[in-house]
Amino acid sequence: MIIKLLIDGGDMKPGPAVAQQLGPMGVNMGKVIGDVNEATKGFKGMKVPVELDIDEKTKDFTISTSSPPTSELLKKELSLEKGTADHKKSKVGNASIEDIIKIAKVKHPNMLEKDLKAAVKSILGTCSSIGIFVENEEPNQLIEQVNEGKFDSEISEEKDETTPEKRKELDDFFQGVKSEQDAKAAEEAKLAEEAKEKEEAEAKDAATSTDATATDASATDAPAPTEENKEEEKK
Repeated sequence: MIIKLLIDGGDMKPGPAVAQQLGPMGVNMGKVIGDVNEATKGFKGMKVPVELDIDEKTKDFTISTSSPPTSELLKKELSLEKGTADHKKSKVGNASIEDIIKIAKVKHPNMLEKDLKAAVKSILGTCSSIGIFVENEEPNQLIEQVNEGKFDSEISEEKDETTPEKRKELDDFFQGVKSEQDAKAAEEAKLAEEAKEKEEAEAKDAATSTDATATDASATDAPAPTEENKEEEKK
């Protein structure tokens, strides 16, 4: 029987969800967890798809792991907590082509792409969706450059190490982008707050005006004193 799990690399724990899936199978849960953690320790800090093939008679099992999702590998490689909610408005990092090749090498065995070059383009597509620059440019521009053969040498040689000098250049470029993003976000927040305050002030003025109109109308509608009332007032 095949059981599919998505676990934290190297940190599978005997929680309720795991117990619910494995308990009825009668397998040694402690051994399963230990073996899975050993098999996925290289992906610590990432979500890892795992398949357990369990023999229902003997209770023996085999473990198959897939590489984590591309987005998880990218975040891990660039030390990012998360991607962006809007990749057109904000960026979260700046990768090198070597970073992309490194991840493509990990993912390629589980991908449908025919060669490493195609896998690189697939990874670049994910960079675009989660807001990561590559080589100081939009990933879609890099895809065009890959198609034109600009990085054929790096890909064919499977270069996956970024020099400290290059990493610093990439980081410096991104810090400039981030500063601009932060300034723009602060300005947008300020304008939004001013618009909110203006809206609240206008609503308050409208309410005050309505109350004043109602008071005037009430005074106008009051009945005029009759001759009889006037005589009563004189007495």
